[in-house]
Amino acid sequence: MEVKIVETTLVYPSHPPFDHDHVLPLSHLDNDRNVQVNFRYLRAYLSTTTVNPADPVHVISEALSKALVHYFPFSGTLRRRRHDSRLELLCKPGKGVPIIRATADRSLASVNYLDDPAAHFLEHLVPDPNPEDQLFNPFVLQITIFACGGYSLGASIHHSMCDGLGSTQFFNTMAEFARGPTQPSVMPVWDRPRLLGPRTPPRVDVPFHEFLCLDKDFSPYIQLTSPVVRECFPVRDECLDRFKATLSEQSGSSFTTFEALGAFIWRARVKASKVASDEKVKFAYSMNIRKQVKPALPVGYWGNGCVAMYVQLSAKELVEQPIWETAELIKKSKRNTTDEYVRSFIDFQELNYAEGITAGKGVSGFTDWRHLGHSTVDFGWGGPVTVLPLSRNLLGSVEPCFFLPYSSANEGKKDGFKVLVSLPEAAMPAFRVEMEKFSNEFSGASNLDSSSVTNLPMKGKGTGSRF
Repeated sequence: MEVKIVETTLVYPSHPPFDHDHVLPLSHLDNDRNVQVNFRYLRAYLSTTTVNPADPVHVISEALSKALVHYFPFSGTLRRRRHDSRLELLCKPGKGVPIIRATADRSLASVNYLDDPAAHFLEHLVPDPNPEDQLFNPFVLQITIFACGGYSLGASIHHSMCDGLGSTQFFNTMAEFARGPTQPSVMPVWDRPRLLGPRTPPRVDVPFHEFLCLDKDFSPYIQLTSPVVRECFPVRDECLDRFKATLSEQSGSSFTTFEALGAFIWRARVKASKVASDEKVKFAYSMNIRKQVKPALPVGYWGNGCVAMYVQLSAKELVEQPIWETAELIKKSKRNTTDEYVRSFIDFQELNYAEGITAGKGVSGFTDWRHLGHSTVDFGWGGPVTVLPLSRNLLGSVEPCFFLPYSSANEGKKDGFKVLVSLPEAAMPAFRVEMEKFSNEFSGASNLDSSSVTNLPMKGKGTGSRF
């Protein structure tokens, strides 16, 4: 498929939201080094010219112009403060947001509605600014019109500006303006340093040193690794239900999909990558803290409102212990998401930012995109049929894993969901074998009463596990 860039234009607020240069400070969560990277994703929309014959580029540009009156920080420039190197946002009158217009010579149906994350052409549908441009323009859009009349909306957003929930709030505001309303249903709230700033004096009551370290010379996203490839794996509902039931039988506990499947995939990744047995490996994921902090963050807060949570084991422990034990550790880690954890993390950032806070190497980042509300972003053509992340950097990991829904346009795949995995090219064949074992062992055709399953250790019994 050929993607052709037609033009790049700047979109300005429909009327000036301010008249003088000023600086907006970010929160300590916005300045976490793990989020000092751009995240990239796209949405695919079907053509419905009988419902809305308008030009998507014009409609979305007009909606963006109106939304920027309320979300004008997206047209600002990120820069580092001289005294501590933290990021802040410089806002100047007359600055706009770049929108790239492009065309593709294929129909969305012919490329499976962009539902294949491994397709090489996807990289051409989303802006990919260099590190300097990411700061100068922290928000860039690309609208690509396909031969069928459908289109994709690709976004590059610097993660220090917002998290996934914050960006979805913004896109929903854009979509509202596109459909006719003149005011956002949810008004944005900035006020970041006051709401998520350090205490006076800072106080750290959580043992972050157990899984975080200080190393100002280490950058999580500049690691010398072999080529990383992406691949998607289907997970059927029936297979997943059988797997979770087996873990429940072994442990006497119930597990969510994220806990159970995350534990399996984490172990499979480490096994496939042949990590040294004594090396520490980490399972990292984000927890939404908007309602956990006291007082809760106000509705409309669109900055980073998540903290990273970690489970740490040696590679030997992870590979050899029963999977239900790993799932149990992930489950227990969620309970740490308290107001004290968040406040201590912010204070830890305040006291140690200059030393370079990092989770180090061996981090496997996991995130679940199945329920983020992306499908509500409707510019007048209906919600997107596919939402797909293209980021390779997440939570200090250069090999992220996403749980994703299938495209709603793909009638053949309504059962279950897909797992997008990034791994070193050399490790992917062995990981495929692990996923095949999972599918074969817990498929409807398998005999769950066989000794290969019932001999898996129950809670407090046995020391080994086939899975």
